[in-house]
Amino acid sequence: MRKVIIAMLLALAIIVGSQTFILAGEDDTDWITKCMKDNKKEGVSTETVMVYCHCMNDKMDSDETKSVTEWENSHPKEMAECEKEAGWK
Repeated sequence: MRKVIIAMLLALAIIVGSQTFILAGEDDTDWITKCMKDNKKEGVSTETVMVYCHCMNDKMDSDETKSVTEWENSHPKEMAECEKEAGWK
């Protein structure tokens, strides 16, 4: 009986964890999409902007309420690191 309860709790944890991961992924996608729209006229390739936006999103806390574009203005070090990673010139 104990093994059954442990198995059920483990299954529940996996289901809840998967839903949390999916929701976080959707939120990240929204932020990255907005960042890409905000930077589409910067004169660099879409791929460069995508790498940059992913990098910036990864550096932000998961509970951040500012957009990537708003956040980057107060985080020049992270912005420079992501520009370098993306090959932004």
